[in-house]
Amino acid sequence: MFFERSASLDTGQTGIDMTAMGREPLDTVVAKRLAKASAYYNTLMRTTCVPTMVSGGHAENALPQSARANVNCRMLPDDSPANVMALLKSVVADTQVTITCLYASTTGPLSTLRTDLMDTVERLTASLWPGVVVTPVMSTGGTDGSLLRLAGIPVYGISGMFGDINDVRAHGRDERLGVKEFYEGIEFMYRFIKALTLGS
Repeated sequence: MFFERSASLDTGQTGIDMTAMGREPLDTVVAKRLAKASAYYNTLMRTTCVPTMVSGGHAENALPQSARANVNCRMLPDDSPANVMALLKSVVADTQVTITCLYASTTGPLSTLRTDLMDTVERLTASLWPGVVVTPVMSTGGTDGSLLRLAGIPVYGISGMFGDINDVRAHGRDERLGVKEFYEGIEFMYRFIKALTLGS
């Protein structure tokens, strides 16, 4: 649904490919083209791993005797830590390199998209931001939702807070949100929670 609804916001081949992503069976050529078109689209379709911290050596004028890298992997909901570890070992393919899992995330059932939630979100969005397309998307980050899903509780991340798509600072020291967007997000959440609890 993310690609289907986002297709109208993109032009040319990317928009055509996004529309095609909603069809069965999945066209792997289209998926690969979208993955190359955008790093973000790539993260929505496959597990990704990236080194986030690298250290090595003991002096500026000496070859390092050892080096260490922290590799952060964001897994698709149906992937497993064992599968990711096996793939990393096969890619490195060096018996002198030790790979250790510092933290293994839990896996749980997917949260089925609920029409009552979608209807409420779409209605409130239209009233606050006319013309904005509501587009469900899988978060590329980790949340406590994985533990709730493991317990059989469906989880949905809905905020109504907009950020600048060309100025993403998530997890940075200067992570920020506009003042106007912050207060609009609060208003959205107030109306959303009220609508769900009162049934209106």
